[in-house]
Amino acid sequence: MKIYFTRHGQTEWNVLGKLQGWKNSNLTEKGIADAKSLAERLRDVDFDIIYSSSLKRALETAKILRAGRDLEIKALDDLREIGYGSWAGMEYEKVKELYPEDFDNYINRPHLYKPAEGESYEDLYKRVNRALNKILEDKADNILIVSHGITIRVLIAIIKGIPLEKIHTIPIQLGTALNICEYDGNKLKLLVEEDTSHLE
Repeated sequence: MKIYFTRHGQTEWNVLGKLQGWKNSNLTEKGIADAKSLAERLRDVDFDIIYSSSLKRALETAKILRAGRDLEIKALDDLREIGYGSWAGMEYEKVKELYPEDFDNYINRPHLYKPAEGESYEDLYKRVNRALNKILEDKADNILIVSHGITIRVLIAIIKGIPLEKIHTIPIQLGTALNICEYDGNKLKLLVEEDTSHLE
């Protein structure tokens, strides 16, 4: 089994430097164009199914990547972005100013990040693991996953066996960056990580 996974295309709030979480903003023209470029790159892959975050920006990207194929897009809440609570819709700089300690933990000490209203990295790790286990139960040969920056960071940590306290060392990927891993029925192996050659 091969699993291809990518982040949604660029959104309006990405451009404005706002945290999105479970809130949503529309894909930009660049986000749509980048998704079309990735769709072209993946046109010869015979996907069995697409799993997408249930958030609009991911679903819209998934529809572009489907590229006219007769493919089911299965929306999973467990593939959503980390929930930011009251931070959602705020600019990064504003959050940093109003919640310096929490923001510092969010960036540098993810295992200590415990937001008052939002979701901790620990909670996110559990649900991403749950989503991955569900997807691995599928008997498909080629699977495509469309998700989010922090969620993909956690997914890579799970595949590579990187502990929660070191998860901040994994970079946040650009929209539509491509990752490919292989599952032999026992373990996952990352074959391609953060490939953006289709954007050049």
